[in-house]
Amino acid sequence: MRYLGFSLRNNLFVAPMAGVTDRPFRQLCRKMGAGFAISEMVTSNSLLYGSAKTRRRANHAGEAAPVAVQIAGSEPEMMSEAARHNVDHGAQIIDINMGCPAKKICRAKAGSALLRDEPLVGRILEAVVRAVPDTPVTLKIRTGWDRASRNAPSILKIAERSGIRALTVHGRTRACGYAGHAEYDTIAAIKAEARIPVIANGDITSPEKARQVLEATGADALMIGRAAQGRPWLFREIEHYLATGARLAPPRVDEIHGVLLAHLEEVYDFYGVDTGVLVARRHISWYTRGLAGSAAFRQRMNRLSCAAEQRRAVDEFFLSLAGRNECLDYRPVDDNDIDGPVA
Repeated sequence: MRYLGFSLRNNLFVAPMAGVTDRPFRQLCRKMGAGFAISEMVTSNSLLYGSAKTRRRANHAGEAAPVAVQIAGSEPEMMSEAARHNVDHGAQIIDINMGCPAKKICRAKAGSALLRDEPLVGRILEAVVRAVPDTPVTLKIRTGWDRASRNAPSILKIAERSGIRALTVHGRTRACGYAGHAEYDTIAAIKAEARIPVIANGDITSPEKARQVLEATGADALMIGRAAQGRPWLFREIEHYLATGARLAPPRVDEIHGVLLAHLEEVYDFYGVDTGVLVARRHISWYTRGLAGSAAFRQRMNRLSCAAEQRRAVDEFFLSLAGRNECLDYRPVDDNDIDGPVA
């Protein structure tokens, strides 16, 4: 796929998720079939550029192009500074967050709260595009603040006038959170009017659902978030299904055992062991959700305090699974019963 001047493996994008899409996770998803990944959200507050968290979120060492950074804020000047800062530090695409539903973000009048102030949306978009004229700027939104004010079509027009190069739409309002079902008809209506690429996001949990969403919306690409937590191989499964119409066999237990262990080592290295152990707990929980015996395993895992204990517990759990089945056997997980925020 050609996207904003870059050649991508496919049209499957990793959603920016706060606390999830760090560099190890982005690299793993791309290795396992994703064509593109955007960093977790970086604050526009220049006072935080020096914080350890912000430095990690902007760390793209070793990542394949294009390097994309998502920024969030509510002041045009600060958003401009954030865009310039990230481009100066290697960003090749800047994505603007106007979709995050988190209360903390919305209280600061950022994220999806901006959808309630269309003039401010325009000022922010124009300022960021002007600040980095040689860098593509994209936008991620929801369909509106609530069902009574679904103004995504108006935001599309503002975005196009401002020079935004692509638009991602999560098919829910801010008021919906992650409840209910994504509004694919709204995304389809936006795509029908758009002169820029439109990326569909929301409830894409399986290869079949991916094809359904592409057909229903006409979107240029799909963005997948929560469903990939702990299952980064979902991207290769979707890629294969879209290309062939056939499902890949479930992954082997021994393969995913190795994938998880390698992921943990990347996490320990990226965060340092102490913080890495805490971050690793989340990923281990996601990898094992839905597997036989995982509830008791996760309760025990959350009491472990060092990397060696985590490795040993993961080994024991996956070896026990391998004794039952050659391939992973997950119980179905409801579309709306998936942990984790999506920016």
